[in-house]
Amino acid sequence: MKKIIYIDLDNTMADYVGAANEMNISLKEAKRIKGFFRNLRPMPFAIESYNRLSEHFDVYILSTAPWSNPHALIEKMEWVKEYLPKAYKNVIFSHHKDLNIGDYLIDDSTKNGAGEFTGEHIQIHSDKFPNWNSVINYIFNKENIL
Repeated sequence: MKKIIYIDLDNTMADYVGAANEMNISLKEAKRIKGFFRNLRPMPFAIESYNRLSEHFDVYILSTAPWSNPHALIEKMEWVKEYLPKAYKNVIFSHHKDLNIGDYLIDDSTKNGAGEFTGEHIQIHSDKFPNWNSVINYIFNKENIL
């Protein structure tokens, strides 16, 4: 049985912070804009990393849709269909990420239950995991994947 990896979407796969900065608006304000989530660019090496992980693990996108934007859920699913076409049936939306059972959660935050995830929480953009390359190297070394 393959191990399970969950990957957050906002600022892990999709450049949420960069888009808000380019628009010169706060993250709170960005969440409310119709079309915002649909138009995010992928984070550097995120798509390639997802594809590499998918070769060895069962990988799911685990994301939270903001309550303040009813369009966000659809926009996030459209983003996944465009950039990760094989993943669209492996998308979970939840405000309680800790309720999912798996081996790894790759997320940029501890919010929405990420910090209480019972598997290993890999916090991307942290000192230990500054980018996707560090995440892939860590997981592949730990799992003895060449």
